[in-house]
Parts: sequence; structure tokens; C-alpha cells
Amino acid sequence: MTEQLAVAVLGANGRMGAEAVRAIEAAADLKLVAALGRNDPLETLSDAGARIVVDLTVPASTEANVTYAVEHGIHAVVGTTGWDAARLARLEQLLAGRSGVGVLIAPNFALGSVLASAFAAKASRYFESVEIVELHHPDKVDAPSGTAVRTAQLISAERAAAGLPASPDATTTGLPGARGCDVDGVRVHSVRLRGLVAHQEVLLGGPGEQLTFRHDSFDRSSFMPGVLLGVRSVAANPGLTVGLDGYLDLGL
Repeated sequence: MTEQLAVAVLGANGRMGAEAVRAIEAAADLKLVAALGRNDPLETLSDAGARIVVDLTVPASTEANVTYAVEHGIHAVVGTTGWDAARLARLEQLLAGRSGVGVLIAPNFALGSVLASAFAAKASRYFESVEIVELHHPDKVDAPSGTAVRTAQLISAERAAAGLPASPDATTTGLPGARGCDVDGVRVHSVRLRGLVAHQEVLLGGPGEQLTFRHDSFDRSSFMPGVLLGVRSVAANPGLTVGLDGYLDLGL
């Protein structure tokens, strides 16, 4: 019988955390050894013998959580937002001294969303214009979403590699926010509406045509296959990986 991977969940009392706890408990090859809430000590991770930690907490605590894990040789799968360039740089420096430890930071764990972002980025080099609309429930604290930021960054990199200019825009006057925000030269618009969960559209436009990539998550269970993929893959991918697409063989 294959040895079960010892997994701990941080943020286990939240909606995503509780879903992750259920998914891990249901997986035959995984063993939930700890489920920590907001005030539980991180030392519990080491005491429980966790080999992998899933961080689904809040931006204010995620860096300290991951730092503890890396310093104690525990792999980390992170779905918490707030990882800006400075935080990522500190994490990479920390990982440089901890060979063999892997960290995955994934703005989105829904496999369909990850695929849609990757395909849209590749397609964007063939269109003159591109914009992103992300739609979430009104309890979401950040805007734009981490998924939209990641998608915009992928698109920007693809278009830069192809030598494309910014999308045309003749706007000279407008109310603040009317054109959304600018993420690496890509316009992103955020909608917050009761009844939504997590949704995103990438709109690509060229002369006489439009291509739209849309992904919808109707329930948080849609994120669990990606969480489990991350848990099962992180130990085989030492160092820092940003985006679940880093674990997928997309052939792009």
C-alpha cells in the first residue's frame, strides 16, 4: 500500500479551508494530520508531522505561514492572495537556502480557469485588443482578483514577446475607474455581485471579430481538483512555482 502524504490545512475554518479539509480526508493517498484555525500555533504543523501544508488563510498572515513551513522543511501549496513582487523575492531567497522544499502559489485552483487563462494568453498575440472582466461575490476583499492579475501578466508577457503595442484606446476623458485598472498594460474590470462565486472573461478583439474565453466556478468544490494536484505535485517541484499552470503539461 502506498504511504499516505501527511497534509495540514491552514485556514481550515474558512469556506475554502473547510472544502479542502473534506477533499483531503476523502483522498485515499492523503492523510489530514492538522486543521488549523486563525489562532492556532504554527508549531502544530511540526508536531503533527505535516509534510505538506495548504495555506488558505488571509494576506496578512500567509507570508509568515509559508516562511515557517519552508524553514521547517515543509512543502507549501498556497491559495492566499497578497503575494506581490517583494514578498515573492523574499520567498525565493528563503527557498534558495532550503534545497528540496517546494512552494506553489496559485491564484486559482480551478483547472478550467487555469487552462482558460493560459489559452487566452497564447491567443492574445493574434488580436489587436484585449481586456479582462472578473466577477466575484461581494464578500471578496481584494480587487482585482489574483486570477485576473495573473491572467493579465501572462497576456502582457505573450504580447511583449510578439512585439505588440498596447490595445488601442482613444479615451481622453472619463470618470475615475470607468476604464478599470491597468495591470501590466492590460485593462481589468471588477464586478462584485451577490449570487456570484468566481467568474472571469477575457475579451479579445480584432477587425470584424471577437474571441471570448470565459470560466465560471459555481461552487468552491471546483477548486479542489487543483488543490489536490498541487498537494500531490509540490514535493517533486522544489523551489517556487507561481501558477498551477506550472504543474500542467499544456504544450503551449
